[in-house]
Parts: sequence; structure tokens; C-alpha cells
Amino acid sequence: MRLAQAVALALALALSVFVLLQRWITPVSTTNDGWRSPVLGSPNGSPVAPTTTTADATDTGDLYLLGVGKADITGPVVELNFMGYADAAQVGTGLRQRLYSRAFIVGDVDRPSDRFVYVVLDIQSGDTAVRYGVLEGLAKLGPEYAMYGQSNIAVVGTHSHSGPGAWDNYLLPQITSQGFDKQSYGAIVDGTVRSIVRAHESLSPGHLVQASIRLPDASINRSPYSYLANPESERQQYEDDVDRNMTLLRFRRASDCKTTGVLNWFAVHGTSMYGNNTLVTADNKGVAAYLLESHARGRADYADGFVAGFSQSNEGDVSPNVLGAWCEDGSGKPCDFQNSTCKGMAQPCHGRGPRFRADDTGTESCFEIGRRQFEAARSILGKIDDDGVPVRGSTVKSLHNFVDYSDFTFTLPNGTSVSTCYAALGYSFAAGTTDGPGGFDFKQNNSGSPDANPLWGVVSRFIHAPAEEQRRCQSPKPILLDVGAVNTPYAWAPNIVDIQMFRAGQFIVVVSPGELTTMAGRRWREAIKAEAEELSLADVDVSVVIGGPANSYTHYITTEEEYGIQRYEGASTLYGPHTLNAYINLTRSYLGHLHPNSTKSPPPSGPLPPNNVNASLSFIAGVIYDLAPLFGSFGDVVADVSPKHRLSETVNVTFIGANPRNNLRLEGTYAAVERRNEDGSWNIVRDDGDWSLVFRWKRKSRLLGTSEVTVQWEVEHDAPVGTYRIIYNGDSKAPMSGSISSFQGRSSSFELVP
Repeated sequence: MRLAQAVALALALALSVFVLLQRWITPVSTTNDGWRSPVLGSPNGSPVAPTTTTADATDTGDLYLLGVGKADITGPVVELNFMGYADAAQVGTGLRQRLYSRAFIVGDVDRPSDRFVYVVLDIQSGDTAVRYGVLEGLAKLGPEYAMYGQSNIAVVGTHSHSGPGAWDNYLLPQITSQGFDKQSYGAIVDGTVRSIVRAHESLSPGHLVQASIRLPDASINRSPYSYLANPESERQQYEDDVDRNMTLLRFRRASDCKTTGVLNWFAVHGTSMYGNNTLVTADNKGVAAYLLESHARGRADYADGFVAGFSQSNEGDVSPNVLGAWCEDGSGKPCDFQNSTCKGMAQPCHGRGPRFRADDTGTESCFEIGRRQFEAARSILGKIDDDGVPVRGSTVKSLHNFVDYSDFTFTLPNGTSVSTCYAALGYSFAAGTTDGPGGFDFKQNNSGSPDANPLWGVVSRFIHAPAEEQRRCQSPKPILLDVGAVNTPYAWAPNIVDIQMFRAGQFIVVVSPGELTTMAGRRWREAIKAEAEELSLADVDVSVVIGGPANSYTHYITTEEEYGIQRYEGASTLYGPHTLNAYINLTRSYLGHLHPNSTKSPPPSGPLPPNNVNASLSFIAGVIYDLAPLFGSFGDVVADVSPKHRLSETVNVTFIGANPRNNLRLEGTYAAVERRNEDGSWNIVRDDGDWSLVFRWKRKSRLLGTSEVTVQWEVEHDAPVGTYRIIYNGDSKAPMSGSISSFQGRSSSFELVP
């Protein structure tokens, strides 16, 4: 009992400390098929030209075994802290867009066991516990799925900061979510497994074609002061301080030449939605995927069930708030260039998205940045048969192992022996970024001695006082949270990291567990490309992309020069100044295993990271019961629609509701818009997957268990006129038995007029 009390007390104290730290920083055209296919303009009014070498349109490359699949992973949309900003006050109140897992399988036609699975999840990052759960779920499916395992499955997050949290393997990110929630975790794991099964079931021979495009107005560097610390000679090799190229891989089925999916990589943070948003969304990459999948629906050259994966890349210092960081204190001034403060404080300094003047928690800006990515992908696809580069060489390979970074020693190219350190976060970690500022007196650009109230040193030492060797190893980072050394009640942060790479023909995917800055990603890509050419890995020019944050979230990866500046990204580089070079060293040394004629044994699997699913604490209260108010019933309309609404208006209806946590309605919907047909029947034209339909839940009385649900339809400007109604699907929990009962509410019908 004393141990339990001590653990609870320690966690409560840690929670208090971390809440003080506050932040974790990081038109639709009318058709005849249900009116759901967007036709949108290009980002700047003119098309962007693809930047690929020309290929013969009849040259399709070699055959691969290809499969795609998609499944719902939306966890509890209310009463659960969001994962991303680590703001304890950012608790879900509803849903704007469902979250999905999108799985892509590439295999060798002649050796079907040689394959890999790249999964894009609409969550903050890949995670150790989630990956363990996925592997266990696939193992339960029997021999047919035995070829999927540690070496060939990558679980990659889009880095959205607007999804339910409490699914992380380690204690530190669990603190603001009040622990671990198995419902949230289970939704992600089960949906990911389901998407892989669907991809597996869709496997058929097909061709891969890659192409790239320059996307000039969807990203900006949020730490240019750190970027400038990189050598000038290196910076001069690049036009921009962010990577503006989007690289796309098209999956086309050989039997009917239909496109089954696309997987692309573009670096930009999932922070278009601000920290005050409490509606679940997949942020800008979720918007892009939604628009491209909607665009493909019903088109002759796209297969039914087309899947669009918008994967993350080296976005560590890349923001979607493209108008820059400004002081929101009435001064109208830009933030301080070196430390992103306004009059010495970080809180007023915030990045502005393209539609920042809208008071909507970033919603319009989010849609716009997503739209720009969609337009770029659509432009590539429009010209890919002429401009794309076929993937050739039948070789499909994968490798994966674990490495303990608490003290990994290796030799740099100049002959110097260096080591990584066990995980630690610096003072600037607590300052946050311009996408989500931190609190109190923390500032970015804090190297050497801590520039903060001495009280934080007391807090730091209380959690764990770093040893002198750790201080030297992490220097010039002033350590705030020595998380890698704390294992009570279980590990606070990972010390064991994933090393993973995939290869299909000349196309290589480096899977990164951390958030790479722009220059860090460039160095890693160039190192792998040079090593691949030295090993003669392919007969044609090798392409290298980086995907992440994946598998085990290890925070950030900067260059050594950027690490020395100790802005947020450097302070969040867990394993010290040589973190990037350690990843480069390991992946270069393992690259030969991807050679088609390799006879080497696979790299040692390494020490397994802990699986804390069953060890994790939780202080998240469950649903006790739901009650309808006196003389009312669940689903009754409280405030109805008007008889008529015009295009571009917002239609609102409020119902007597129940807690959405009673039923996540995975693969279903809480809300829907139905349109009446001429014969009097009704068709669903909008549901939870659509950006324009918003589901909001509000607790009226915790004691009485009453709540209300408001469904809002933001009517598109070109929606067909006609008769509509709004549907609410709910589930209530009985007070005594705890049984769950489904119900439905309907608004009155209304006319949509021009």
C-alpha cells in the first residue's frame, strides 16, 4: 500500500510539474455520384510544374506485388487529452474529421515473402506500444500473416496534434493525458491491423512510378536562426531553408491499369490546428488525403477503394504557419529572431497560417495547407505517365533492429570516436515553438547555463539530477528533464530506438523514429544515396525518401550545429549532439543488407524496448452513466434547423445526447446529412469523414449524467439544392446495469436554396 501511495504521489507531483511546463511542441463540385468529388484551384492560381526527368509513357517499370488498405482509428473524441501540444487543457469536445490508418504493401512477385508494409496513421507519431499491438494482432490472424513482423512493418504518424492521446508507451507523454487509455490505444491498434488486412487482401501485381513536384507555399522554417548555424557552404547547395519537394509513389494495378493508391512524402508539421482546438481532426495531411480520395471517387482511371497516404518527412523545423511568427500582444511586431519571444516572453509569439484572421482555432488555415498539398499531388498524377520515373529492379527488401542509444559508441568519418547519451530534454523544450508556445520564463536558444528561474533547477533535480558524465555528454544542452534515467514507476522516455529501411527497386525508404530538421534530413538522405551508389545497389539512379516520426517516438533529430544553438528542436534531441550521426552511421553500415545479392545475415535484432501497455497507470475516469432530462428522451431535438437555409450557411441542430465514449462507432458515423430523393427515400451525402460536418458534445451535468450534441453542417457554396435532414447516432449507458443502448435523432427536414 505504501508503494502504491508513493507511486501515486510521485505521478501526481510529476503531473503538476509538467502541467506547469504546459507544452509538448512540437469546394466540392456537383456530380451524379453522391456529390462528393472536389474540384479545387491550384494553391497560387497556377499549376506547379513537376520536377522529374522525362520517361517514356509506355515504360511502366517492373512488376511488384501491391496492396492498399484503409481503416478507421478514431478514438474517444471527448473527455480525453489531445496528443501533440501536451496541454492538459486541450481536451476533446467533438469531431470534425475521422482519423484513419492507411496501409501500403510492396512485395516481390517472384518471392512473395519479401515485402514491406508502410502504414500512415493520422496520429502524432508511431509508437512502441502501438507497434507491439499491431504485431500481436497480426500474429493472431494465423499463418497467412506470418510474413509480417518486426523487420517489415513501419508505423508512421502524420504528426497531427489534434487527435486523442493516452496511447503512448512511455510515461512522459502520458502525464498530461492523466495516464494510459486502452480504448484510445485499442482504436489505433485494431484499425491499423484492419488496414493491413485490407491491403493484404487487395494484393495483386502492379507497377510503381515515382515523381516529384515543388510546393512553394505550404511550409516555412520556424527555427531559421538554428538553420543558419549550419555551414554556409552546405546551405548554399539548397534554394530554401525547408525541403519544398513532394515525392509521390503511384500504385497502379496491372490487370486493369487503374491507380489503387498513392503514397507521398512532404515535410510540414501537423500544427495548422492550434492548441486551443478541441475537435478531433487529422490536420493538414488528413485534409489532403480526404481531398485526393474524394477526387478519385468515381473516376475511370482510379480503382474503387483508392487510398491516398500523405506521409511526413523531415518536418522537425518546418511549420504550416507560412506567414511567420508574430507577437499577438497588440504590437504587430515580428517575434525575436533568435529566441522567438515578445518582450522577453514566449507566450505571445505565435505562427500565423494563411487564414490566420479567422477566429476558428486554425480551421481555415488547416484546410488551405491541406488543399495545397492535395493540389500538388493531383498535379503530379496528371502528368506522371509522361514525367514519372518507373521503379525498376524486382528486389524488395526490408531491415529493422533495435539499438540502445543510452551509450552507443561509433566512429565519425574523420576518425573521431563519439557516443550518444541516455535521453534528456533541455530547458528550451519547455519554451515550446512558434506553433505552440510554452509557458513561464522559458525561452528558446538556451545553451550552456539555464536562462530561467532557479526554481526549475530544483524541479529538475527532484525528478532526477543528471550525473556529471551525462551533463558532459549532452553539452551544451542544459538538462531540464533527465528522462532517460527515470524508470519509476516505468520508463519515462525511450533509450532503445528503431533502425529501419525499406527498398523497392531503386526506391529506398529510411524510416526515422524522430522528427528530423530540414538539414538533418538532407544529410541523412545524401549519406544513404552516396552509400547506395558505392554499393551499386541498383542499376539506375537511386531515390531516397525519409518517413517519420515512426515506430518509437524519439522526439527530435538535429544537426550538431543546430544542437549547439539549443532552440526547441535541439533541446528535444534526446541523445545528445551526435544523435544524427549515429543514425547515419547505423543505416549506412546496414545498407548492404538491402543488396539483391546480399549473403549477409540480417543485423542483430538488439535489445527489445519495454512494452508498458499493461504496466501503465491511468487516472482517466470512465463513463459512469447517461440520463436524459425529465420529460425528454435520447435523440430528442432541443434546437431544430430552420425550414430554409442558403448555400454557404451553417446549419445547426442540437439533440439530447449521450457520451460518445460509449461507442466509438468505428467504420461508422456519429452524424450524417441526408438528402431526399424523388421517390422519398434518403441518401447520406455527408458523414463524420467529411470536413464540413462537425459533431460537438457538451456535458450539461456530471451528477445527472446529461449532455447535448450539436451537429453543424457548413454548407458548401455549390451544394445541390434540395431537401435535407441531419442525423445523430448515439449510445447511452444505463445507470445500474451499465448496458449500452443505441438511439438515433433526426432534425426536421429543410430546404437548401440558392
